[in-house]
Amino acid sequence: MTDRTDSDMTDHTDAFVAYRNLLFTVAYELLGSAADAEDVLQDTWLRWVRVDLDQVRDHRNYLVRIATRLSLNRLRTLARRKENYVGPWLPEPLLTSPDVAEDAVLAESLSMAMMLVLETLSPTERAVFVLREAFAVGYDEIAEAVGKSEANVRQIAHRARRHVDARRPRETVSAADTRVALDSFRRALETGDLQGLLDVLAPDVVALADGGGVVQAALNPIVGADRVARFLIRGTSRVTDPVTVAPIVINGNPALMMRLNGDLDGIMTAAMAGGRITGLYYVRNPSKLSRATAPTPLSRL
Repeated sequence: MTDRTDSDMTDHTDAFVAYRNLLFTVAYELLGSAADAEDVLQDTWLRWVRVDLDQVRDHRNYLVRIATRLSLNRLRTLARRKENYVGPWLPEPLLTSPDVAEDAVLAESLSMAMMLVLETLSPTERAVFVLREAFAVGYDEIAEAVGKSEANVRQIAHRARRHVDARRPRETVSAADTRVALDSFRRALETGDLQGLLDVLAPDVVALADGGGVVQAALNPIVGADRVARFLIRGTSRVTDPVTVAPIVINGNPALMMRLNGDLDGIMTAAMAGGRITGLYYVRNPSKLSRATAPTPLSRL
């Protein structure tokens, strides 16, 4: 290997490392799976090292373009997997550092509720919306990434934004308010206080549990405060091992870590409105819990 080649490899490596956290965040927001996002990163690197950097004006945009195209290809594979998934499919929860929670745009885009809204978009709509709204990528760059004209991308962005706005929470709920609600929920759950749960759950609350057919979980959404509360009380009362519930920050938002006899059982996140919990999302599938115990570095920059 010549000195020139060594220098080129260093330049490629430096640029990739500089934007690695950004690329992972983009891929994760498009896929909802850390394992698939890591695969996208590996493939992005393999393509990146073959690029002539003298022809690249903006390393960040070029890398995002590669990662987006690869994510779009993988989204189609994921769609087939989800068709055969047992019970509700929820995104993989990521333990995150305080800086993610401090970035309001990133925290909202990573919330479980928003990730589920993104699931209702087509792959191209999702890519356009995420790149524009979460990462402020220019329409011209998005057009290159998704293989559409800039005019078409603007139309897709407008349609996707309207679709998301119709389904996202109507009000902005602070992390502090969410923590208060989850703390009340935690105390009621640990003490078996049915009325305490009813007080913190919205009348039309929806609970989803993801066991992936590997561990026991409700196979269908549970709707309504009374049904959800009674299901939770019944479930915890049947457990003979000690149950502990601890606050945690998942995907930049307050959440709860559930442990049975000291072992991680699952991660519960929530959506809020009007001071009450409107959505409960419980991930129990063991294959989705590997990123819940050590922080995953994420970035919009």
